[in-house]
Amino acid sequence: MTRKDLLDALTVLAREAGDAVMAVYASDFDVAVKTDASPVTRADVEAERIILAGLARLAPDVPVIAEEDCAAGHRPEIGPLFFLVDPLDGTKEFVSRNGEFTVNIALIENGEPVLGVVFAPALGRLWRGARGLGAECVGLSDGSVRPIAVRAAPKDGLVAVGSRSHGGPETTRWLEAFPVAAFTTAGSSLKLCLVAEGAADLYPRLGRTMEWDVAAGDAVLRAAGGLVTRLDATPLAYGKRDRPDEADFADPPFVAWGDPGLIRPT
Repeated sequence: MTRKDLLDALTVLAREAGDAVMAVYASDFDVAVKTDASPVTRADVEAERIILAGLARLAPDVPVIAEEDCAAGHRPEIGPLFFLVDPLDGTKEFVSRNGEFTVNIALIENGEPVLGVVFAPALGRLWRGARGLGAECVGLSDGSVRPIAVRAAPKDGLVAVGSRSHGGPETTRWLEAFPVAAFTTAGSSLKLCLVAEGAADLYPRLGRTMEWDVAAGDAVLRAAGGLVTRLDATPLAYGKRDRPDEADFADPPFVAWGDPGLIRPT
């Protein structure tokens, strides 16, 4: 299967999972709390079931690290190639019914996200990209397909984007080192997609995330010409396991950059 064929297949799979998410979204659903105090709903579980079954058909030999599967204690061994799945990124946004949640599927190769699909079913938009293929935004209502790319940093000030649910004074202080003219908020991996399509220039995330939260959006951003780095400006890597002081697949603070000329240690 070519990379383009895989991207197309994962797009179909993300849309199937998104349909399941929206069916729950339209119902009077219950919310449970996981051991890490994060919320989970039937939509998370149903979407992940669909994605795992689809990946087993498409690439049965490629391991999958998926959020709810990991929460249940299932963490398969991984090699140089594996998938990262967040079946419902932004469960808090889902519960609050603001529409800013996504289905995320990414392919990791040698620690780098080389292909990713981010589907926002309530917004009717899907972002996807792969190394060597570029990135694009698909509008499901009109069938439009728009190539996307990061923008050059504007001379009249940057647009920063931050978390709707996880911002704070630390992020505000961090942004003071940059000529930020506007700040906007968004939920889930939509923030990475805003940088990828040139609607924002940088996105700092100084709090805790997991690799499945970030990988698909990072893949789209890299395909669009940007990059996600640690605060020391080294690229964010994936497949982090067996660390004495940190959970498997947990991310350090990071920054998503549009224009590569902005990248610097902070």
